Amino acid sequence: MKKTVSLTRLAIACSIGLTAAQAIAAGPVGCLIEPDQVAELGTPAAGVIRSMLVDRGDWVHKGQVIAVLQDDIERASADVAQSRFQAEAEVRAAQAALALAQQRRDRSIELEARGFISAQALEQALAETRVTEEKMLQAREQKRALEKEYALAKIRLGERTIRSPFDGVVVERYFTSGERVEEKPMVRIAKVNPLRVEVILPSNMYGSVKPGSRAQVMTDLPGMAAQPARVSLVDKVLDAASGTYRARMLLPNADGKIPAGLRCRVQFDEAGRPADKPEGSPPPPVQPSALSASAMPLKLDTRLSAASRSKP
Repeated sequence: MKKTVSLTRLAIACSIGLTAAQAIAAGPVGCLIEPDQVAELGTPAAGVIRSMLVDRGDWVHKGQVIAVLQDDIERASADVAQSRFQAEAEVRAAQAALALAQQRRDRSIELEARGFISAQALEQALAETRVTEEKMLQAREQKRALEKEYALAKIRLGERTIRSPFDGVVVERYFTSGERVEEKPMVRIAKVNPLRVEVILPSNMYGSVKPGSRAQVMTDLPGMAAQPARVSLVDKVLDAASGTYRARMLLPNADGKIPAGLRCRVQFDEAGRPADKPEGSPPPPVQPSALSASAMPLKLDTRLSAASRSKP
């Protein structure tokens, strides 16, 4: 009902000739306080929950562990992959064989130059060196493949641990320890700092409320004063059917005292003046009101009547 009254007041103000900025100053507009983000956390891997570490109403931080699935198989696979990746025996053997082949090649080149061995023996030494070089490259490629297998095993192990994507509060918990989970979400988390304030404005206000504009958000909570907020988003497309558009404000809530889901009222400061206005900038030009414009013909008629009486 309050939202309807506010919009009606604004429509009346605009109909009598007030500017959009004056219409904003006519009174508060209805709004809704919502969480900035809401996420339903699940797991890409099906399994049994080993431990659920949060409950409804708990505060969580970004990266905090929410739940852990049974991960014995994945942990063992990661350990095996790590052992194979860290093994250096094959690489060291390939390096030793290559060093020996290179020594034989260098000796064969020197002996062939002196005429002690044939050219065929030299070609055989060069071929053995090329073979050992290829084995060395193969060992290094195998090492890189084992490294990727180890990384993949760690990723699969990490999928068994569910973490919070941001700071927030647990809104709902759907599972508990010992239950099997597949594709359904496990918990719902809401980011409540800052809060998001959604407001619907009539189209004749478009251009008066801009990103960065300051406002005061008022709620019906007892003992809570008006809270400062800033406009963060203004829709670029208007709704032709209702003649309205939406704006979004960010409401700081570091202490978490303001709950999400409240209906509210918003009053734009100084008719939606953008925040952080540079000092020393010239004031905006004064727009003549509808009343002053209507009085101008009356003054002109009075002057014409006085002039006609003064003529002989």
